[in-house]
Amino acid sequence: MNLQQTANELGIRYFLVSFSDLVGTSRSKLIPASAISEVSEKGAPFAGFATWLDLTPADPDIYALPDPASLIQLPWKPEVGWLAADLMMEGKPLAQGPRNVLKKSIGRAAARGFEMRTGVECEFFLLSPDGKQIGDKFDDQRKPCYDQQALLRRYDVISEICDAIEKLGWEPYQNDHEDANGQFEINWKYSEALRTADQQTFFKFLVRSIAEQHGLRATFMPKPFSRLTGNGCHIHVSVWDKERKVNLFHDARNDLGLSPLAYEFLGGVLNSAEAISAIVNPTVNSYRRIHARGTSSGATWSPNTISYAGNNRTHMIRIPDGGRFELRLADGAANPYIMAAALLEAGMDGIDHRRHPGPPSESNAYLDRIPDGLRILPDNLLDSLRALERDTILTAGLGPEFVTGFLKLKHAEWRDFSSYVTQWELDNTLDC
Repeated sequence: MNLQQTANELGIRYFLVSFSDLVGTSRSKLIPASAISEVSEKGAPFAGFATWLDLTPADPDIYALPDPASLIQLPWKPEVGWLAADLMMEGKPLAQGPRNVLKKSIGRAAARGFEMRTGVECEFFLLSPDGKQIGDKFDDQRKPCYDQQALLRRYDVISEICDAIEKLGWEPYQNDHEDANGQFEINWKYSEALRTADQQTFFKFLVRSIAEQHGLRATFMPKPFSRLTGNGCHIHVSVWDKERKVNLFHDARNDLGLSPLAYEFLGGVLNSAEAISAIVNPTVNSYRRIHARGTSSGATWSPNTISYAGNNRTHMIRIPDGGRFELRLADGAANPYIMAAALLEAGMDGIDHRRHPGPPSESNAYLDRIPDGLRILPDNLLDSLRALERDTILTAGLGPEFVTGFLKLKHAEWRDFSSYVTQWELDNTLDC
């Protein structure tokens, strides 16, 4: 695709050349259309240390090389085109670049005749501009999930977001008010894993931008309110053949509709679950969600145990119907590229080593006694980081450069958090 020619045809005046850093923050430069040809060839330069990458001011510039196939014309500002970019340094792919990591994992799977497809359910809150309270003061039901009245009060925002992704060809199919006050979810059709990761990255930008135009602030923060359900990012996973015609996870003869290959992939995910948690629950706040006390609605809708089940939402993995599974562990802070790469690497290891997950659980994981031998998800970010340090599967699959850099930044985040004296400590220990 010739981006200069595309700009002329579509009336694009500027391009946002965008990349994701290790913590999932989108970084961009606004490039005039007249200069996009040179950037397409050489990339847009950035000082890597100025972003959340494991680099220093002494390192050479990184270059964001735009992928023309990822082009999205901003629905709310069509004179601007958004481009996902791959990070380069001194002419080589940057090993810790999240999109590079996913593309490498996809390439390894493709060499074996596999293509992973994913679909995501991105939950978000619409808040007041200062982010301190729900943006709709009338949204106060104790069990607000699917609340018709609250959904229609936010019709202008939700419909504008849905219209935008429909115009982009993403095939949205439902919008709903979620389980927390002020919380919403918009779903669109699954796709090849890289395309879904690009879409998810852009979706967060889209939602925040449209919310701001309506005088609101959107957040995908895992747990912004202690007594309300948190923001999950459930990801649905299936694996197809290289011709993209056969779902290799589907087997109508199985009770849950999964093939032996699917169970082995699932077994790999369960095997590395503690380490995967560091990737898909990457913040201190993430563990407020997966180990939450009961919420005002009566359920947290997030897992506590490393387990799988059929159509049962209390477990880490749910199998809603044949040919796919849903990971319910991930939250809104997860980096879309690394989330997909971690699942693919763990799943491929499961296939390699035929890691069968055992029988599905039939329990209510929120109420029943935890069966002997069932593993518990990490209690906090530090525990999950230590699990990632020990996990040779993800270190080899995602690459030691990425894992080392990610761990370095996240350990620094944990130490920073641990240095703060909280209000809870003052309230409970001041008189010791």
